[in-house]
Amino acid sequence: MRRWLAALALAALPQAGAAQDDGCRLALVLAIDVSSSVDDGEYALQKGGLAAALIAPDVVRAFLASPRPVALNIFEWSGRYNQVSVQDWVLIRSRAHLLYVAENVARFERSYNEFPTAMGYALGHAAKELERGPPCDAKTVDISGDGINNEGFRPPNAYNAFNFAGVTVNGLVINGADHEGETNLIPFYQNEVLHGPGAFLEVAQGFRDFERAMRRKLEREVAPGLIGVLPARGVDPHNG
Repeated sequence: MRRWLAALALAALPQAGAAQDDGCRLALVLAIDVSSSVDDGEYALQKGGLAAALIAPDVVRAFLASPRPVALNIFEWSGRYNQVSVQDWVLIRSRAHLLYVAENVARFERSYNEFPTAMGYALGHAAKELERGPPCDAKTVDISGDGINNEGFRPPNAYNAFNFAGVTVNGLVINGADHEGETNLIPFYQNEVLHGPGAFLEVAQGFRDFERAMRRKLEREVAPGLIGVLPARGVDPHNG
C-alpha cells in the first residue's frame, strides 16, 4: 500500500520536457506493438513483462548508474494512425520514478487490438516524440514487435522522411509467432529496422520470454558507459 501511495504521489512530478536543469544523458522511447497479431494473453505477458523489467534490480542500477538521468517515454503502436501514449516524458532520478512508470504500465488498458503493423508510422511518431522531449546527449528508440511491416511505408522510408540524425533505433523481436514463422522476422529487423550508432537487436523467444529480453535490452541501452559505443547492427549472442 505504501509503495502504491508513493507511486501515486509521483504523478504530480513535472514532465521531463518542462525541466530546466536536466542535462540528461539519454532520451529513450519505448515503442510497444499492439497490432492485431498480439492476442489478449500475449498482450498481458508483454505488459506485465515490461512493468517487471523496469523495476528489475539490474535495470534500476543501470538507470541510476550516473547522476545524469535518463528521460523515458513509452507508447503503444499498431496501425497508421494508432499510436497512444502510455507514459509521457519523465526523468528517471530514482527507483521511485521507475516504480511510478511500472505502475502506469501495469494499469494501462490496451489502446487498440484490431489494426495491422505499421512500423514506419510508429517510427515517425517516435521521431516526433524525441523532438518534443528533453535535449539529452543521446537519443534511442527501442521498438518491439512480433511481425514485419504490413501497412504503410517501411522503416527505411521513415528514416528518410523524419529527423533521425544521431538517433539509434534498437529492435526487440518477439520470435516464434505462428503467423509469421521464424525465418523472416529477424532478418527484417536486421536489414530494415536497426539504425544509427551502436544499434542492436534483442530476441525474445515468444511472449513468455519478453520480460527477460526487455530487461537485458534496457540494461544495455541505459548503461552510461555503453551509450553510442556498441558495434552496430548486431544480434545479441546470448539469446541462444
